[in-house]
Amino acid sequence: MAHKGMKFGIFLAPFHRIGENPTLALGRDMELIEWLDYLGYDEVWVGEHHSAGWELIASPEIFIAAAAERTRHIMLGSGVTSLPYHHPLLVAQRFVQLDHMTRGRSMLGCGPGALVSDAYMLGIEPVTQRPRMDEALDAIMLLLRCEEPVTMKTDWFELRQARLHLAPYTEPCFPIAVASVMTPAGVVAAGRHGLGVLSLGAGLPGGPEALANQWKLAEETAAKHGKRMDRKEWRLVVNVHVAEDDDEALRQVQRSERHETITYFEETLGRPPGRSDDPLTEGVKMGTTLVGSVDTVVRGIEHLQRLSDGGFGGLLFRAHEWATREQTLRSYELFARHVMPRFQFSTETTRGSNEWARDNRKTIFSPNVEAIRRAFTDAGRQVPAEFKQRTSGARDEEPAAG
Repeated sequence: MAHKGMKFGIFLAPFHRIGENPTLALGRDMELIEWLDYLGYDEVWVGEHHSAGWELIASPEIFIAAAAERTRHIMLGSGVTSLPYHHPLLVAQRFVQLDHMTRGRSMLGCGPGALVSDAYMLGIEPVTQRPRMDEALDAIMLLLRCEEPVTMKTDWFELRQARLHLAPYTEPCFPIAVASVMTPAGVVAAGRHGLGVLSLGAGLPGGPEALANQWKLAEETAAKHGKRMDRKEWRLVVNVHVAEDDDEALRQVQRSERHETITYFEETLGRPPGRSDDPLTEGVKMGTTLVGSVDTVVRGIEHLQRLSDGGFGGLLFRAHEWATREQTLRSYELFARHVMPRFQFSTETTRGSNEWARDNRKTIFSPNVEAIRRAFTDAGRQVPAEFKQRTSGARDEEPAAG
């Protein structure tokens, strides 16, 4: 969907607490995407994970294909496909197919793989994940050009005169973005190919302050490779929850956010680097966890824009279930109704029209009052005398009350 200004959407890992019905959890994720499509959000990025129990979606492509049949406008991407887990030819083929099946609504998000436990089960050493992502991305970009056969051999995959038998539906290609957390690896990979960036570290301690330097590094890398970075394709991923006022928003999310932090990020994952002991309180204080009223969330986005030193193209909610289902859906609705228009300039014309009418009400609407008065006066003059006499006589003949 094309908007002036910023794009909005969600980064759907997803996060679902242990002990709940996983089938229903996946159903809620699908229903959420349908709700966002109705509300006019721009995009959804669906994660890939294979262990640890919370992040349930193993195949973003399957989920995207199902969501495409139940939505009309929203863009659907992988957030992200862990490139070291897959042969690059298969990744390219799958997303080209999705590009056709969705009529241009698919996107490819790329990353090295977030969970060490996933890589462990696949026999992949953590130190090889980022180099392998770079190698796979190089191969994918060559394949997607559809110019000449690709021959390449690494220590983990081989291409022999490989080519796609189906070119992308989108000209010249569907959107592609690279995940970036805190290290330079993600923005450097994006810069080498002039791709979009998904800044997953924007909501972590120190992350917002690093945004400007990370983007500068991406631009410098792109220039060295004859590419150009586009800020419109730079998306920040942060925690968001909107309610009627700040205290109510915090009250709705505190308990479940704490449960997620302790049971998943601490007790299961051992609190990954950059994760705070109390991310909610710290993030709200820093203005990078956008939990509060409409005005508070607007100020938080404006704060992130300033820190980015030039702006960014999209903001993604890190989809969570910190509040009840009703409160969560209401949060997305409040954001769509009251926050999105501030950054997409969709109410400028209605405000302008209203201000024009208000400023000119005496000169424009006053004559209309006079015209209505005259219409009544003239109508009275034009009533036939015979009709007046007949109706007057009828009133005289009415029986007296009582």
